[in-house]
Amino acid sequence: MKLQDALLRLAKGGPEREAIDAGEIDAVIDYASSNVILLPAARRALRQVGNEASIANRLLAALPHAEYLRLLPCLEPLTLRPGEVIHEAQAPIRYVYFPIDCVVCLLAPSDDRRALEVGLVGREGMVGISLALGIDVSSVRAMVQESGTAMRMKAALFEQAFRQCPQLQRDLYRYADAKLALARLMVACNRFHPIEARLARWLLIASDRVMAKDLSLTQASLADMLGVRRATINEAITPFQSRGLIRYSRGKIRILDRKGLEAAACNCYRPART
Repeated sequence: MKLQDALLRLAKGGPEREAIDAGEIDAVIDYASSNVILLPAARRALRQVGNEASIANRLLAALPHAEYLRLLPCLEPLTLRPGEVIHEAQAPIRYVYFPIDCVVCLLAPSDDRRALEVGLVGREGMVGISLALGIDVSSVRAMVQESGTAMRMKAALFEQAFRQCPQLQRDLYRYADAKLALARLMVACNRFHPIEARLARWLLIASDRVMAKDLSLTQASLADMLGVRRATINEAITPFQSRGLIRYSRGKIRILDRKGLEAAACNCYRPART
């Protein structure tokens, strides 16, 4: 007899049936088949969490409600951890990701095994934009910088939804154009602007993506992303701390004076924020 049938046959008024009817039990484990059966209340709660979370992503929130509801069953909420690589350069794209409160760093690897940051993706966008342009191989390494939640979607399901939704096509084409323009801007910024201004700009953009003042960043990771030595990052952070703009301790940075940090950043921050 299946476990679902056994649950239905529980005696009415019995403690097990009363607990289920009261919503006190979320799931039952069938050890014989290694299956977990979610009861209706738990399924409704999970759908609600996924619904609310995905709306926090601006690309998803911009969709017409009917198109959004059609896309929702294909979206899987998951937690991404710092250092996790979700796309590898020159590897097939298996999933696209819509960040909610995490930040994903896009890195362009070089021949000497180093990599330079060429973009950040947070709640404003999507990781895997190449699929919208007909390319199923990633040109960058996508590595999680700030932990948090994202909505994941299988590449095949995304491509199908993309073909069927003109609004999603328009939004993602505009997003791809904006990311290309921003990448060009960052090339000029990395070439001409001093490290202090670039560091301030990077911290502000990362903070915007997670909507928080606290960032988990080591000097080594900042050096890798900005293409400088670790000692150079230390030299840039020290005056920021002495001026009360930030506080740095053991891989944690807190922005204390946002306006002061904006004044220290180069002019590239405003178009990057927009």
